[in-house]
Amino acid sequence: MLRNNPARIARLARTVRRGVVWQLLLFTAIAGVITTLMALYPHWLPATASEQADRIGDVFWFVTIICAAIFAIVAAVLAYSLWTFRAPRDDNFETDGAPIHGHTGIEIVWTAVPFALVTAIGIYSAIVLGKNDKVGENPLRIDVTAQQFAWSFKYPQHQNLAATTLRLPVNRVVRFHFTALDVLHSFWVPEFSQKQDTVPGIDTWLTVTPNKTGKFPVVCTELCGLGHAVMRSTVIVMEERAWRRWVAGAARQAGGGGGGGAEAGKAIFAQNGCGACHTYEPAGSNGKVGPDLDKLSEFAEDAGQPVEEFTRNSIVDPNDYVEKGFPPNVMPPFESLSDQQLDSLVAFLTEPKGAS
Repeated sequence: MLRNNPARIARLARTVRRGVVWQLLLFTAIAGVITTLMALYPHWLPATASEQADRIGDVFWFVTIICAAIFAIVAAVLAYSLWTFRAPRDDNFETDGAPIHGHTGIEIVWTAVPFALVTAIGIYSAIVLGKNDKVGENPLRIDVTAQQFAWSFKYPQHQNLAATTLRLPVNRVVRFHFTALDVLHSFWVPEFSQKQDTVPGIDTWLTVTPNKTGKFPVVCTELCGLGHAVMRSTVIVMEERAWRRWVAGAARQAGGGGGGGAEAGKAIFAQNGCGACHTYEPAGSNGKVGPDLDKLSEFAEDAGQPVEEFTRNSIVDPNDYVEKGFPPNVMPPFESLSDQQLDSLVAFLTEPKGAS
């Protein structure tokens, strides 16, 4: 008889406990495999293209591993409990189970372990944030200007070279300085894994070290008005020598063409992001936010002004005349353009089609 054999009872209890442990481990393994597949199989994040993005990815996976392990354990205990302690078919559900009191040891463990894990996540994240913000001794400095609905970039270390397509040398620290001319915007390159708001009246900064060459999108992620969806640009990460050749060529093009005329106006049109909002065949743009600039002469006739005067006024004071079907207070006034730049832009916009 079992009741007269304490040793046999003890062996049987140990066997039952081992069986419970093995069942829990089996459930944990199953839940762990499912969770791991869900974490690894879908491509949750874009491919990284900067040192900062690699570090952020390390934090993401560190947190994911911790969460997956906790989920597997909790799911295993829950599944085991539902299966093992389910009510028998003949249970009349009128009796309560045996009373269970607290367990101080378990309570200490389930308080101490989450505390340790959250602390580890916080420390690791703080270390990564500190490393990601390091500038170094000789960063490439770029001034980024956000306005409805275009990005523009200037290289102050290279005679304030301006562009609407961002070009960066690979493996060099880049320090961005952001300003906004009108409303809130947010600079985001998915492959860099960092976003930075641009706020009118406040200077903001971001450090990026690209480590892969290629073309990546620049996206505004802050709803900024009617043309928010088209406020995009491109960042091209190049080898250092190729980037220096581009800088030299762009500088010659900006400063070596006589300084004015329609050709200079075409560059100003591109640098200020006009094509993001306007269609204009000579510039190859097809923006739909603002009026079609191929019809400038018709708009000037409707406004009762010579086309050159109308074009100039529309650039300096866009709300002076608003074409029917378009809302006011969308286009910002381009007061930063010099008189020479304004003359060149007007010449480009009003020259006869097909003129060279």
